[in-house]
Amino acid sequence: MLSRLGALLQEAVGAREPSIDLLEAFVEHWKGITNYYIESTDENTPAKKTDIPWRLKQMLDILVYEEKQQAAAGETGPCLEYLLQHKILETLCTLGKAEYPPGMRQQVLQFFSKVLAQVQHPLLHYLNVHRPVQKLLRLGGTVPGSLTEKEEVQFTTVLCSKIQQDPALLTYILEGKKTIGRKASREATAPLREAASVRDKDRPHIKAPDNGTCGAWASSAQLPAETEEPDGAIGESSLITTLIGLCKSKKGRVALKARENLLLLVSVASQAAATYLVQSSPCCPAIIEYLCQLYQSLPSSLDPADIAALEGISWRLPSAPSDEASFPGKEALAAFLGWFDYCDHLITEAHTVVSDALAKAVAEKLFVEILQPQLLHVSEQSVLMSTALLTVMLRQLRSPALLQEAVAFLLGMDQQPAAPEDSPRTLCTHLIRHCDHLSDEISIATLRLFEELLQKPHEHIVRSLILCHLEGRSYVARGSPEPESYEDTLDLEEDPYFTDSFLDSGFQPSVKPPPAPATNPDGKTAVTEIVNSFLCLVPEEAKTSAFLEETGYDTYVHDAYGLFQECSSRVTPWGWPLAPPPLDPHEPERPFFEGPFLQMLFDRMSRILEQVIGDLMQRIQRVPQFPGKLLLVRRQLMGQVPGEQLDHQTFLQGVVVLEEFCKELAAIAFVKFPPHGPRLHPSKPPEGHV
Repeated sequence: MLSRLGALLQEAVGAREPSIDLLEAFVEHWKGITNYYIESTDENTPAKKTDIPWRLKQMLDILVYEEKQQAAAGETGPCLEYLLQHKILETLCTLGKAEYPPGMRQQVLQFFSKVLAQVQHPLLHYLNVHRPVQKLLRLGGTVPGSLTEKEEVQFTTVLCSKIQQDPALLTYILEGKKTIGRKASREATAPLREAASVRDKDRPHIKAPDNGTCGAWASSAQLPAETEEPDGAIGESSLITTLIGLCKSKKGRVALKARENLLLLVSVASQAAATYLVQSSPCCPAIIEYLCQLYQSLPSSLDPADIAALEGISWRLPSAPSDEASFPGKEALAAFLGWFDYCDHLITEAHTVVSDALAKAVAEKLFVEILQPQLLHVSEQSVLMSTALLTVMLRQLRSPALLQEAVAFLLGMDQQPAAPEDSPRTLCTHLIRHCDHLSDEISIATLRLFEELLQKPHEHIVRSLILCHLEGRSYVARGSPEPESYEDTLDLEEDPYFTDSFLDSGFQPSVKPPPAPATNPDGKTAVTEIVNSFLCLVPEEAKTSAFLEETGYDTYVHDAYGLFQECSSRVTPWGWPLAPPPLDPHEPERPFFEGPFLQMLFDRMSRILEQVIGDLMQRIQRVPQFPGKLLLVRRQLMGQVPGEQLDHQTFLQGVVVLEEFCKELAAIAFVKFPPHGPRLHPSKPPEGHV
């Protein structure tokens, strides 16, 4: 049998009418497949051990060879006509669904993929191709860990490739019955009928073999006027369902390819296809449902520090880096963050209709329904974990549409300044209160959330938290002259931090604060005075920078200038004025309220002065050999000497950190003057500075 078929193919190449022999060979192979089901009695033999794979391969080769021999581009040959008219793909789909012999579905998927990929004639518009494609799609992507995942993703990749070449196909594939079954049934089969009529007219002697086996399996060649409706619900989008199912695969390559295919579809979608994706397909609900499932599968025992430290997660590499320390729940956290990053990427690349719908779905289902109750929960662990997760999500977030939804969720869209007596019950108000929580862990976690939020390129963030309370400039006293010098307002004799007991103890100011680099004053408070106001917060006897040849606050100028430039470039597109508007002398003076966010920050900073500097002078006297121990602790913090436990170590570390904090504030104040930045090129900060 095999030698006879090989001879037929060889003769077909050299014959005057090769199409006749090719058709006979093609039908012969198809009959061989159908005969297997009539004659075989062994139900356990795998499909790959039968001659079915070989016959399918021969049929594919004949189709490809026949197409190359066609004189006119786009002309369908008799073998392709036979494939379409006798619903061979539909029959194969049925055999694949039955999974008989075992592994038949794999063979069918491979055959479909290769036919669609290698036959250049457009096939997906034909009903007798489109319908079995839809049925085959419904067989895959539904069972996690399916043995045919590899073949399924190859099949969807070919379909997505065809859609990329002709984006109009997406509407046909998505809408299924609505387009093909009703509107386009006659249009889709018109080329087939026309080709069949031409064949019967021009070559009446060529007829498809008609015997019992072929009739039993291949059905009739006659096409109905109104096509049968495919299985499944109206508007069911099997391609989307299959792709999302494959995106969840445990096999990394399968999941990655499925995600790339879904991303391709939403990016090439037309307005009509995008609207269908949103309104009539499971696309958005299924994507967000999986996101919420991954979030809710996170163990409640996750350490917020581990959440904050996990970096390098992306949808292309959803697994956590192997070089990072492992912790309980790491894989689940990496899976969630990887899918969140994928959703963010989808929103960035998708058609606007899909992008907006996905962003709103994330906000509604994840932010509002799941995260908000946890952020407002009485359980500290719930607040800590949800705050840390939201911070990491903000760090990963890139898409403008999702950022808009996140900002609206966290801050609301009201831009009216609040009054001191106001107590709005909003999420933002609760989060600001969390920044000053009794639990230091919650306070620090929420401050990190706002720090991440303020780095996002969205004007409403800065305006809602800060600017809406400052734009009226009610912080400027009307009619009162400004002091000529900031130093005139300082009276160290009355400063409670510089007490007589401290001066009598032998600690005398040895060196005046280092002068700030000269700048050109603009008629207002000089930058030197502003800088010194920060540097004078810590007395010279509690400073240790000079002993290690550090030059003062200028070690922070380089970083502060980079941060200032970054912030300046971020706000440039917002069109802010270069100078504040002039005050109206006739406008009545109103009490100044900096707003709840700045109020919280100022309250915390004032307590730093009370808890450290306010008690510093007295506590210094109770620490034996204070200068030497303070210098040793600084060297320990810089990594210059090995750490050893000392008495009063926490207090000594606090003094060093406070000095560095004041130097950093001074550097930030300095780089803002003159308006275009400092006219200097600061050297690189020394290695290991605190």
